[in-house]
Amino acid sequence: MDESEREAAKRRAGESAAATVADGSAVGLGSGSTAAHAVRALGREVDDGLDVEGVPTSFQAREVAIEAGVPLTTLDETGGRVDVAIDGADQFADGDLVKGGGGAHAREKVVDTAADRFVVVADPTKEADALAHPVPVEVLPDARTTVARAVTELGGDPQLRRADHKSGPVVTDNGSLVLDCAFGPVADPTGLAADLAGLAGVVEHGLFVGVADAIHVGTENGVTVVEP
Repeated sequence: MDESEREAAKRRAGESAAATVADGSAVGLGSGSTAAHAVRALGREVDDGLDVEGVPTSFQAREVAIEAGVPLTTLDETGGRVDVAIDGADQFADGDLVKGGGGAHAREKVVDTAADRFVVVADPTKEADALAHPVPVEVLPDARTTVARAVTELGGDPQLRRADHKSGPVVTDNGSLVLDCAFGPVADPTGLAADLAGLAGVVEHGLFVGVADAIHVGTENGVTVVEP
């Protein structure tokens, strides 16, 4: 699948997921390029009369929603209620996900797990037999060294995420740092998620285990919907 075919697959996945949103819904708006297609599709539906409010998961998601014309709200204003969340994934296997390539996984996990239904959008390159993508771990700046040591003891290889267009590390919307932690194929995602969550100084990790209700995978010719 070349880049143009992959982009078309992302668009199909996003539009397919957006089509499942009912009138009157509060919608979690995910981050990343595939989720952005869903947000833009929702914007077109809003132009046609769909009544929804979006809960963005990042600065980037908020900017896409504003450009697309999707009305915005917050978890506080909805009382913590989200009808459906639509978000992407860096990798998925057996319904479990690795997220956080954009450094927004803490906010994403709050919104996605608050939703009555969590719909993942992806292209076929994101599917794997086992999760093996490096796991992003958002950490408090003062905890970078201690968390990195603990991750190493868990069998991981933590690397501080560096910024592309500035000197120094990536800083998240929460003011935290990100360690990209390579573990190789993860045999027990549930166990690793618990281990990472228990480390002092970890804000959130990018393992999303057992939370996806459906995965819309764009293909060259359509969309395959996987329900774990």
